[in-house]
Amino acid sequence: MSNLAVGSASALAFPYISQSASHASAAGKLNVACVGLGHMGSYAVKEAEKENFVALCDVDWRPDEAIWGDRNPAKTAAENPQAGKFSDFRRMLDKMHKNIDAVMVSTPDHCHFPAAMAAMEYGKHVFVQKPLAHNIWQLRTLQKAARHYGVKTNMGNQGHTFEGARLIKEWYDNGVLGEVREVHCWTDRPRGPWFIKPDSIPPAKEHTPKDVDWDIWQGPTAERPFSSEYVPTKWRAWWDYGVGCLGDIGCHCIDTPYWTLDLGLPTAVDVMLDEPANELFTPFGAQVIFHFPARGSKPPVTLHWYEGRPRPPLLEGMKEFPSNGMYMLGSKEIAYHEDMRPVSPQLWPRERMLDYKDVLKKRNLPRVEGGPIQELFRDIKGEGPRALSNFDYSAALTEVILLGALAIRLGHRIEWNPETMQVTNVPGLEHLVKEPVRKGWSFGENLWT
Repeated sequence: MSNLAVGSASALAFPYISQSASHASAAGKLNVACVGLGHMGSYAVKEAEKENFVALCDVDWRPDEAIWGDRNPAKTAAENPQAGKFSDFRRMLDKMHKNIDAVMVSTPDHCHFPAAMAAMEYGKHVFVQKPLAHNIWQLRTLQKAARHYGVKTNMGNQGHTFEGARLIKEWYDNGVLGEVREVHCWTDRPRGPWFIKPDSIPPAKEHTPKDVDWDIWQGPTAERPFSSEYVPTKWRAWWDYGVGCLGDIGCHCIDTPYWTLDLGLPTAVDVMLDEPANELFTPFGAQVIFHFPARGSKPPVTLHWYEGRPRPPLLEGMKEFPSNGMYMLGSKEIAYHEDMRPVSPQLWPRERMLDYKDVLKKRNLPRVEGGPIQELFRDIKGEGPRALSNFDYSAALTEVILLGALAIRLGHRIEWNPETMQVTNVPGLEHLVKEPVRKGWSFGENLWT
């Protein structure tokens, strides 16, 4: 996820753009605004380079490559001088909404929701990096908003567009795997540069750099002193701003089994930690066990997530695991892939694929050209089907992720009622299901009345 681009503060001069230029049908290009330009934001800009950038928004304009590397907001802005430059997405939308078709959100996790909501309230289509939001109330509200405002949406779990995701689902749908009751997913996170333990929790107060709008960086969260332990890359490990290792990688690694098995929402989540839970900072090392109930004729599923040192049992004939991966244990066969995304999936052991060579050739699902940003833009232009990680799908997937993160944060089992949005075995967690926000950062309340 990229660095912060949210807030309120200066809006620099921007060129006049005619009203007619704001419609994709006029020239075949969308007018795109980008909120968050560093790291994953620079990726989003690259993926959308065939469109027309009209506004760029970030709150950290330090040009220092020692801080950012070559994926920094100042460089991205310099490469797109035609676009208006802002530090506050709210002001950007107020001033330029008539000239914007779509908004890409690549901020830290805690600002995904307000940026996406602000855009949708203006009727703008939105792309949001994973995880979709920072708490479960936000997820449900984003679903409501997409329907209410009638906009196109997509989340940035790139693997959902991969060939490998479709192959595994086709294998399952065509009966190759048999019944699946057990899934294992793992990641090598936490590791640098995103997850680094600070010298103290909370970190020591530092002077705020002049090119950083720290008030806006904090978005809806409670005010804290500036620290380089948060900015620009290490915010993921802090519960106020990120969703830990599971939030970072889970939407990738868990996506394929979640989609393939149509898992829905778990009713309980167990957790085992390598170190004590902390209310501010994610532990380094955890195993999470999601319990999904039966769905129609499909049996219950237990999904195991491992981050840090814990690893799943080795498959027969496997000497060691890659740093990231997934396997699904079927009653007939095992589906396996290396990497956090479904790159080059296979049956395990690979020789088993010879026994299904005719069945494995069946193609039941449409393929996607390019990644989730191109997929969304084709949807907006009417040149392709609905983007598959739309908020109806991605909010549910992310709810699974956030429930696991909540169990890690608490350090013990939680039982979940998805109908009432309540943790039923632990009272008093309403402030984590729907987090309080600072004045001026409230969005979406009207959709619940």
